[in-house]
Amino acid sequence: MAAPAFVRFRDVQPNARGVQVGIFALANGLAADGLLSEEDRRGWRASNDWYNAAYIEPGAVDPAIFDREANPGAVCWFKGSATHLLERVDGYLDLLDRYGVAWERVETDAPGRIVYEDDVQVVAVSLAVEATH
Repeated sequence: MAAPAFVRFRDVQPNARGVQVGIFALANGLAADGLLSEEDRRGWRASNDWYNAAYIEPGAVDPAIFDREANPGAVCWFKGSATHLLERVDGYLDLLDRYGVAWERVETDAPGRIVYEDDVQVVAVSLAVEATH
C-alpha cells in the first residue's frame, strides 16, 4: 500500500478559531499548564528538542504563513515520505493518551492551498476554512 501524500495528527475538536490543532500544540499545552509528570516532561522536552533539530519551523521562515487574515486556519502536514519524522510521533500520541487528550490521524492527497513547503512538510489552508473567511 502506498504511503499517503500528507499525514496530520490533530485534536478531534476544533478550538475557538475553528482549527483542530496538531499534536505538538496539544502536548505543548499539557506542558505549559504544568500537567505533565516529571518523567513525561523530560520525555516531552527531549522529543521537542529532537523535532526542532530535525526540521524547520515554518513560522520561523516566514511569520506571515500563520497570519490569520492571509491564511486562515493554516495547519502543518507531514509529507507521507517523511518516515523519519512520522516514526517518532508515537511518543506524542502515547503522551496524549496517558493524559486523556483525544486525537486523530488524518491522511489526504489534497490538504488545501499550500502556503509553505519543504522536503518533509507543508502548511496548507483548508479550502473549506478559507471559503468561510
